[in-house]
Amino acid sequence: MSNPFLNFSLKAIVILTVVFGVHIFVLNNLDSPLFENRIVLSYVVNLILVITIFGALYLLKNKYESQLGFLFLFGSALKFAVFFIVFYPFYKLDGAISKLEFAAFFVPYVSGLILETVSLSKWLNSMGKTTP
Repeated sequence: MSNPFLNFSLKAIVILTVVFGVHIFVLNNLDSPLFENRIVLSYVVNLILVITIFGALYLLKNKYESQLGFLFLFGSALKFAVFFIVFYPFYKLDGAISKLEFAAFFVPYVSGLILETVSLSKWLNSMGKTTP
């Protein structure tokens, strides 16, 4: 039997790497700076958070089965807390958050959120089919 956490982690690494490549490609075509606005840090932090949150849910699945949805929401709140602690002060240095700064955080955040939501939905549905 395959390990859902390992499968998810590999999928997250591949998908966020591809999204990062597309993001850099788009920035290049727009003649925008490629590696500014903490874009690399944003992708790395979002990847770590996505894998950590999924892993925590995987570990807690039996003990807190009925609360997994709330734990998932707590993970989303954690991501926003990280944004406001790590990225927001840097982005607000000039008094405004530019579209490029917003995209540098939001693109990997949304990509990870979609991956998490779809994967958790499939995983939880498969758990429901195997339990009596």
